[in-house]
Amino acid sequence: MQIYLDYSATTPPRPEVVSYLAKVLSGKCGNPSSLHSWGEGAALILEKARFQIARLINAPNPDSIIFTSGGTESNNLVLWGIARQYSTPQHLIISSVEHSAISGPAQRLITEKGWEVTYLAVDSQGRVKVEDLLTAIRPNTVLISIIYGQSEVGTIQPIAQLAKIADQHDILFHTDAVQVAGRLALDVQEIPIDLLSLSSHKLYGPQGVGAVYLKEGVSLSPYLEGGGQERGLRSGTQAVALIAAFGLAAELALNDLPQERSRLELLREHLFKL
Repeated sequence: MQIYLDYSATTPPRPEVVSYLAKVLSGKCGNPSSLHSWGEGAALILEKARFQIARLINAPNPDSIIFTSGGTESNNLVLWGIARQYSTPQHLIISSVEHSAISGPAQRLITEKGWEVTYLAVDSQGRVKVEDLLTAIRPNTVLISIIYGQSEVGTIQPIAQLAKIADQHDILFHTDAVQVAGRLALDVQEIPIDLLSLSSHKLYGPQGVGAVYLKEGVSLSPYLEGGGQERGLRSGTQAVALIAAFGLAAELALNDLPQERSRLELLREHLFKL
């Protein structure tokens, strides 16, 4: 018998999510941008999911949720969406343990656009030092992006402290929260996070769909032009069924959050004892 343990790479969709996905797929297949009743029905499904995902991170406005194809696109949208607003190269700060969906675009900003990027080292536990961030800030630092939970070793960064420093220096703060959503409580009102990336398939939803949280007043430049969907930030007809399933997965994850954290802690302790 085989046992699947690679949940940091992807989680199997919950049965309720699979059932709901099939229901939406087999229902009225309207384009959510269409003005007729089928389109309006699809648009309502999208808005319900937007609300469910906003609740997962305690975002005050569901419109702050921008749907994407997953965590990689979300991270790229953030970095390029900020960078394209500047006509001259600026300075970006990331950690040395970011997912390649952050480190890759950062490297391209260096080689193709002349940006400067500071890579914060981590300690023996894999954590960024708060004092290192303070030292790295420059007058032209426009974005700090630090992963919330590292995908390979699981280290949780001191996001609240790092985000507070960014806020005090009037610098945008982004976190890749793909690995922690549904495992840890996320509150973008309690922590001054400006942008946050999510992915459905890391919290028992389907693959191929994700989201960016965009704080009110923060702007991004789109890199996909087209029909102007998702507030003009991510053109392209939305994957209604996938987004609907993502929304349900987010709602179930939020409901199960207290016991899920305890369950994972027990599993971790059991593994350490083996």
